[in-house]
Amino acid sequence: MSLNRRLNRRHFLQGAGACIALPSFISLAPKRVLAAAPAPATTASGAPLRMAFLYFPNGVNVDKWRPQGEGTEFGLSETMQPLAGYKKDFQVFSGFEHKNGWAGPDGAGDHARANATILTGARPKKTAGSDIRLGISVDQMAAQHVGGWTRFPSLELSCDGVRKSGSCDSGYSCAYQFNLAWRSETTPLAPEQNPRLVFERLFGSGSKEERKAEFQKRQSQQRSILDFVRDDAQRLHGRLGRSDQQKLDEYLTGVREIERRIEQAEKFGEAPDPGVPAPDGIPDDYREHIRLMYDMLLLAFQTDSTRIASFLLAHDGSNRNFKDIGVPEGHHELSHHKREKEKLEKIAKIDRFYVEQFAYFLERMRSVQDTDGRSLLENSMIVYASGLSDPDRHQHDDLPVIVAGHGGGALTPGRHVNLGEDTPMTNLYVRMLDEMGVHVDEFGDSTGRLATI
Repeated sequence: MSLNRRLNRRHFLQGAGACIALPSFISLAPKRVLAAAPAPATTASGAPLRMAFLYFPNGVNVDKWRPQGEGTEFGLSETMQPLAGYKKDFQVFSGFEHKNGWAGPDGAGDHARANATILTGARPKKTAGSDIRLGISVDQMAAQHVGGWTRFPSLELSCDGVRKSGSCDSGYSCAYQFNLAWRSETTPLAPEQNPRLVFERLFGSGSKEERKAEFQKRQSQQRSILDFVRDDAQRLHGRLGRSDQQKLDEYLTGVREIERRIEQAEKFGEAPDPGVPAPDGIPDDYREHIRLMYDMLLLAFQTDSTRIASFLLAHDGSNRNFKDIGVPEGHHELSHHKREKEKLEKIAKIDRFYVEQFAYFLERMRSVQDTDGRSLLENSMIVYASGLSDPDRHQHDDLPVIVAGHGGGALTPGRHVNLGEDTPMTNLYVRMLDEMGVHVDEFGDSTGRLATI
């Protein structure tokens, strides 16, 4: 089946300069399509299977991260308390390692290696020049096999500025530290940090220049993107059953709410410097920025615009401060805590801040119904992790890792899995690739595939 035929079976709202992908509707699903054999990256029920990788920086306060107990009776740590309502929807792993993150003969540069290894399991070549070399990342391995079934093979997001060159950490190129996705061992995929540009990419039509022109037109006329597809939306509404009509209304309301939040952020123009570059259009409030990007990811999954994504919340070594939660010091500065109680407490506050935003994303994913009646969260595999455990010692073992979602029934959430010994995190990726229909014997530094997940 050609890509064009596959995409033509999806539904879009179209208007001048706008093309809004829609979630699937039972009312419009041809029976012959529902009865067809599942495509790659689908669950047993035929719903899309999604895979996302979310990265938070600078390790954790290990004592306040580690769960109490093992198996299904584990207790949530202080840091994980915001996830209490989702305990049956995720599993915590202890014992994962990235051996290529350790210094070895390469010396300093643990933050660059933390970012570089997290999705590749490969050792980055220590260079600040153009001769960078790493390895393909797990998301791009999947995208090369199943990305053709969606409008975008993958989606790369960040709340950081994009840096592709220069020296960032002890002689390592900035490319290692500011990119999670690598199409090949020499080609990183730069993430997008501006929610407006992500929105226009998902919901605009035409070339980049055409989308920009249409956005400027909408701005000058003070109109929403939904105004341009209103007629098509009304026609579609009349063809749907009652439950699908409600689904359409809720979806379009959600799109407009996100658009409104982006517009609100843009009103303020140049944001105050929070310690990292902050271009126009990006919310001054870091929490709002993260949540907008999570919402972009949700919409991309909901509309089956992509099934594979990565989100760099901040690069390892980030020295962003968190004044609004009582942490005026920089994150990286605090991470060298030397077991000082006050610094450890502030690190725990930052860790919990990131977990709170993760909980927001899980709630959004759990609240959206998929094509098979399950939630998006049930039909997803979401890795939430950092490339360091104790940042003061720059440890690349016993990494803080949560895997959320049920993988369409393939995963076993609701437990704490202690692997008992250092286990390559790439063993997890081999297993996840299996579930995506991408069968490989090895990936990165893997030694096998994780037996249970």
